[in-house]
Amino acid sequence: MSEIDSTELPREKVARLRSEIRHHDALYYQQAAPQISDAEYDSLMRQLVELETTFPELQSPDSPTQKVGGAPIEGFVTVEHRVPMLSIDNSFTEAELSEFGGRVVRLIGPEPVEWVVEYKVDGVALSLIYERGKLVCAVTRGDGRRGDDVTHNARTIGGVPLVLAGDVPDVPDVLEVRGEAYIGNKDFAQLQADMVNLGEEPLKNSRNATAGAIKLLDPRLCARRKLRFFAHSVGSLAGASYSTHWEFLQTIQSMGIHAVAKTSLQPSFEVAVAHTQQLMEDLHELDFEVDGIVLKVNDLRVREQLGMTSKSPRWAIAYKWEKYEAETKIKDIRISVGKTGTLTPTAYLEPVEIAGTTVSRASLHNRDEIERLGVQLHDWIIVEKAGKIIPHVVRVEQHKRDGTQIPFEFPLICPECQTPVVQDEEGVYIRCPNPGCPAQLRESIRFYASRAAMDIEGLGIKLIEQLTAAQFLTSFSDIYRLKDRRSELLTLERLGEKSVDNLLAGIEASKQQPLWRLLTALNLRHVGTRTAQQLAERFGTMEVLAAQTEQQLSEVDEVGPVIAKSVAAFFQSEYGQRIVTELRELGVSMGDAVAAAQIAAERAAGRLLGKTLVVTGTLARFKRDEITEMIRKHGGKSAGSVSKKTDYVIAGTDAGSKLTKAEELGVPILTEVQFLELIGHSV
Repeated sequence: MSEIDSTELPREKVARLRSEIRHHDALYYQQAAPQISDAEYDSLMRQLVELETTFPELQSPDSPTQKVGGAPIEGFVTVEHRVPMLSIDNSFTEAELSEFGGRVVRLIGPEPVEWVVEYKVDGVALSLIYERGKLVCAVTRGDGRRGDDVTHNARTIGGVPLVLAGDVPDVPDVLEVRGEAYIGNKDFAQLQADMVNLGEEPLKNSRNATAGAIKLLDPRLCARRKLRFFAHSVGSLAGASYSTHWEFLQTIQSMGIHAVAKTSLQPSFEVAVAHTQQLMEDLHELDFEVDGIVLKVNDLRVREQLGMTSKSPRWAIAYKWEKYEAETKIKDIRISVGKTGTLTPTAYLEPVEIAGTTVSRASLHNRDEIERLGVQLHDWIIVEKAGKIIPHVVRVEQHKRDGTQIPFEFPLICPECQTPVVQDEEGVYIRCPNPGCPAQLRESIRFYASRAAMDIEGLGIKLIEQLTAAQFLTSFSDIYRLKDRRSELLTLERLGEKSVDNLLAGIEASKQQPLWRLLTALNLRHVGTRTAQQLAERFGTMEVLAAQTEQQLSEVDEVGPVIAKSVAAFFQSEYGQRIVTELRELGVSMGDAVAAAQIAAERAAGRLLGKTLVVTGTLARFKRDEITEMIRKHGGKSAGSVSKKTDYVIAGTDAGSKLTKAEELGVPILTEVQFLELIGHSV
């Protein structure tokens, strides 16, 4: 923060302070990357307020000082929207989403169009009108035709610039930006605590708090609630034009107005629908409430072609879910160490029922999440279960703290091996760097033996815990040395001759697993099943793969620079070279170049070449991964969800919603026997 130069003229000081404050506003609200503390920011603001008070002629309605609130108003003025603020149709299932996508195709044809996907913020709709770059009016949705003028309060909202950034010629004559005003979860928790301290009844939820703040007559009271704003659409426009919605979002971003966090551009409706699952899994990362995901056609000309109904546009749909919340208390926070050394905190809760399920634990994900939420031991919290997503902590009920709370200190050393932990470069995860860590060993061996990897029958987590504790297993290689310790194994609790012999037989059989399973099992960072299959198919043997450079690896389909770097680093490391050598010497298959070439040829000539199949329900003859491998072997692709691009659905018993969706879309449905007949497999 710069000091005021005593030689500066008052007008120059005011201009500089306003510029600095706007710069820090942009860092805070748009990039979530503040460079100064709240105290330093407040000091800049106080200096500006003092100067504007001393020199009234320098005051301006677009000054950052207006963000703290001006004089109260006497009442609200009703304003007619220049363009009606219509609502968006809702869908609550993937089948309803697909039905909407089908209607769009029928109206515009089968050619794929791009879609913008964004969270549906659970706030209050607000329209901001800028003329020649200056905020002149802010209006609530009202009945969609008319709303209330709340400009006096909008000036106090974080993320609402009073003056748009950028050169004047580039700023439209009129720009109406629509979005949602909201209160962040952490700010809402503090607001509740402040209200209780003042003897007031805490507000029920953040949306009610936002709606109440917007309609306050005194903007100083609104400013205290720390509202923020996300933009999601354009209203009236003059002096500029955009061809796509994405272009509009990028433009207003450069002007200082931020779109909804994690908004993305997707190449087709099917990809957009698939992306909603990732957004649902990321809910815990958000500091604001959402109640759905919105999918919008990107091309504005296509939007015109699709048109609107009397209530909503035909080019957008909201995918919503039922939200279930409950209040409970944190009994404990425990740290677990994963197979890659990641330290994950888990909150152990007073059991509470949410949507018919008893919830007693919730992941806190990482250290940053604990700090963002402000979670302490014995805190009362709000836990949410949205749709199919596992429960997550929404916020801390700070106003219920009674002095028994204890701040949680994230460990500086691994709780399993006492090795000092490290943070990922440019990441949020804290890891134990010790490859010999007992917890990492247990989890990595568990994964190595799992059905997704080497599929070793009989080597489950309970036995792994027993074998690692007794020092029978200290590495992957030790799994294949157990055959030489049969008599010692028989001395262990709950291990009889039959179980030991079955275990050793399962271990011996795993030596002949294909290369992709071994690559998956070795737990290389960023390498999952699909990538392992791509690498095995491309290079055939472990020896050839290990000889590839980072550049050569990055040229493989679906292998980017991050994965290539990870794979190259593994094979260049002392650990990677040692474990591969040991496994080879113990008889574990390292792939077969001839077999790999034959598999590639079979895939190219397979009966399923270019076909996408979805497996659902319980199968009688094969495990799910066996069917998936058969699909791949015959040139097909196995997908996780049904869409109009799905060629076949293989349905077992208790198939559920995927079968229903396939029937709705007219996708051919196969029994297990019919699938085998299709690929020419003996029934």
